[in-house]
Amino acid sequence: MTPKRTRRRYTAEFKAEVALAALTERQPLAELAAHYQLATTQITRWKLHLRQQAAQVFADAPAAPALLPDVEPLYAAIGRLQMENALLKKTLGPCQ
Repeated sequence: MTPKRTRRRYTAEFKAEVALAALTERQPLAELAAHYQLATTQITRWKLHLRQQAAQVFADAPAAPALLPDVEPLYAAIGRLQMENALLKKTLGPCQ
């Protein structure tokens, strides 16, 4: 029985490099596939994905960063609850 082969994962930079090389069409797709040790269908998918997503590079407004929640009221509530807890421990004493 042959050992199970793990799936290879590629970085975004590597995918972009291969897709750009395929877009320039200086080398045939078969040569690129042999050079990068990939299937031609994989290179074709990455090339298509690059073409579809290329317009986003030149989009006018960048995506808005996620707003952080206001944590001050939460810290105030924690402090108030800790004070109440300490007061109750002093008032009630050890519970049996």
